[in-house]
Amino acid sequence: MLVDPLAQVVSLLQPSAAFSKVATGAGAWSVQRSEAGRPFYCAVLEGGCRLLAQGHPPLELQANDFVLIPAVHDFTMASLQPARDYEYLPHHIADGVVRLGDPEAPADVRVMIGYCQFASPDSELLVSLLPRLIYVHGEKRLATLVELVRDESRSQRHAREVVLERLLEVLFIEALRSSAGLAGSQGLLQGLSDESLAPAIRSMHENPAHPWTIAELARAARLSRTVFFDRFSQLVGKTPKDYLLSWRMALAKRILRREPLSVAEVAERVGYSSASTFTVAFTRFVGLPPARFARDNPL
Repeated sequence: MLVDPLAQVVSLLQPSAAFSKVATGAGAWSVQRSEAGRPFYCAVLEGGCRLLAQGHPPLELQANDFVLIPAVHDFTMASLQPARDYEYLPHHIADGVVRLGDPEAPADVRVMIGYCQFASPDSELLVSLLPRLIYVHGEKRLATLVELVRDESRSQRHAREVVLERLLEVLFIEALRSSAGLAGSQGLLQGLSDESLAPAIRSMHENPAHPWTIAELARAARLSRTVFFDRFSQLVGKTPKDYLLSWRMALAKRILRREPLSVAEVAERVGYSSASTFTVAFTRFVGLPPARFARDNPL
């Protein structure tokens, strides 16, 4: 069975819907927000607007454009029409709907914005494997997925949380695989987009317990060891050894939270020859020994 590393990472993140709303705008407007690294997404349903996020170049968004920032901080959304330097307060016109700019004029833009939260105790590590910003142009299916997320989040139907979790996983995966032109953005997506590196990354995900060496991974990539090491480090942003360690620790955390296994059994599952070597590595990486982590982080 072919393993999809990207799907594995998104699944481990365990995204859930925290908040979403529709905003309509008319005329000139600007709204600033400060966040502490929450996952943020924006889909333009009609019209256009501008997005200025800290650490990223300004984006001019049009209908069916989609932006996902796995960890957003300060950002500003504004009309295409230049606004003054001060912030315009939104008018709440209905449950989950706000108006920006002129409250009386016909709306010339409609966007859906939302925040997610990641249940994974290793979300910071997993987010570091993703691009810092994903911008997809003209993909209507992403806007449709966002609409489904919003509708489900406001419903009281049975199995609502399960459906939301699956929808958000699909939304994240669709956004990531639809991304293109991410030059300069390091992470798992860049590695998987490289025809040489992708087989090596998939090999690590398919068999994390194997004692992988640079020579074996380089053979999978059909590159020399030096070229493989340099190319992997440049595109993924981690050395092959560090990437494998990160992935093993992420898997170990999930197993410790979900399965009643001994430390020795977990060690074997993630590629360590003994419970003691695994405990040392896990404690150094996580800051807690595995047994204590399992007690302090039940599912």
